[in-house]
Amino acid sequence: METAESSAGGAHFAFTDRWGGVSAAPYEELNLGGAVGDDPAAVVANRARTAGALGLDPARVVWMNQVHGRDVAVVDGPWGDARDIPSVDAVVTARRGLALAVLTADCTPVLLADPVAGVAAAAHAGRPGLVAGVVPAAVEAMVTLGARPSRIVARTGPAVCGRCYEVPEQMRAEVAEAVPASWSRTSWGTPAVDVTAGVHAQLDELGVRDRHRSPHCTLESADHFSYRRDRTTGRLAGYVWLDG
Repeated sequence: METAESSAGGAHFAFTDRWGGVSAAPYEELNLGGAVGDDPAAVVANRARTAGALGLDPARVVWMNQVHGRDVAVVDGPWGDARDIPSVDAVVTARRGLALAVLTADCTPVLLADPVAGVAAAAHAGRPGLVAGVVPAAVEAMVTLGARPSRIVARTGPAVCGRCYEVPEQMRAEVAEAVPASWSRTSWGTPAVDVTAGVHAQLDELGVRDRHRSPHCTLESADHFSYRRDRTTGRLAGYVWLDG
């Protein structure tokens, strides 16, 4: 298992690849998604392994039921059980030491933190969430808790790139109307959407300047899960937390 981990002023960010877990094909190996058909025991084991590698308590990681919307949940601790997990696409916390997680397999995982204010967020930005404004909604929730956009550190993880995310021309036009920076063309010359570029443009407009984009395209990389490539597959995870 390799995690691309970075830290900034007491804020920690990590993105997983697909290796080092216990899941069998077609979820091999480090599937962290609990709603894709994998053996639940394997998912629990994979989440425990990943948390351990990051120095986290797996019981202190907050997950979401992601639905491609813009709703945000503000949390101060883990959910009671699976039935308590809300259908949201961003979670925000002002509790230091509490890890927030986002699952993806082509969508853009967005991790945000203001180390000074002690506020962090994780967001799931697919094409619908980009248009709906889930990332601006997450930043707004952070600001409500005392964060400042100028202090927010942003990291986006492995996602399908704008050279590979082919869409119909009408869809590209609709997404680009909402977020112009998302307009793209595939490497073979057809209409495409670059969700990650759109996310970074939204962050820039909000005043978030400290940003980093993963170089990995999930569809092109055999080391990452891709729904567009494989359909039945596992999920990667992004984690963000602040020193306690």
